[in-house]
Amino acid sequence: MQLATILFAILSLGVLASIAAPQAATPAVVPFGPGERANYQVRLAGVNVGRGSMEVLGIRTVDGRPTYHTRFRIAGGVSLARVDDNFESWIDVAGLFSRRFKQDQKEVRFERSRAFDFFPERRTFRRTDGSGETGTLPTDQPLDDVSFLYFARTLPLRVGETYTLHQYFKESGNPVVLQVLRRETVRVPAGTFPTVVVRPIIRTKGLFSQGGEAEVYFSDDARRVVVQMKSKVPVVGNLTLHLQEYRAGQAYSRPR
Repeated sequence: MQLATILFAILSLGVLASIAAPQAATPAVVPFGPGERANYQVRLAGVNVGRGSMEVLGIRTVDGRPTYHTRFRIAGGVSLARVDDNFESWIDVAGLFSRRFKQDQKEVRFERSRAFDFFPERRTFRRTDGSGETGTLPTDQPLDDVSFLYFARTLPLRVGETYTLHQYFKESGNPVVLQVLRRETVRVPAGTFPTVVVRPIIRTKGLFSQGGEAEVYFSDDARRVVVQMKSKVPVVGNLTLHLQEYRAGQAYSRPR
């Protein structure tokens, strides 16, 4: 009788553990993967002034879930008008929303440095840069300044359509609007590409603010690579990124 009780207890614990453990979700189908990297030539008012990159650094576990660790960097400018931006986002491989975000942004007279951990299931966030701030997320699928670019690559992007997303992690930044403007063939250092031109608008300061009138040129194919990007910078005019070289990533494979 005692042995039967022990066996029953062990089986019960096993069942409870399987219920409590996070279930591995099916990875979303995406046109990017670990190892993908795009390098850019940065021009300010038509003059070469620096470089940029957009890459998937690898798969990282955040809060027990696998994520794409992505990074977007821009560095360049002239003596009185420099841009030095470094954004990192950890994107859930199944839901394609952010679980972590770091931002170190310097654009002429504007500076911002902050870091967050997001807990979408609880719709809360925590600052991890020493401020101690906590708060509520407006959505259980939060996006940040980088993750929305990767998320946009999974959309159909049909000319004339507008995507209105209430998923920015700060309510004051909502809605994020993606206007699909036109098709255009562009020539960049990496070659000539048919593209789909999208205007992203986030109600926040920076490259994709309303006043910046940014345009992102995605390759008009299944990869949706960012081929070119334009944004207005105060004082000096247009900041543009032009694809210089591209390396495809590997398809995500679930860890064993």
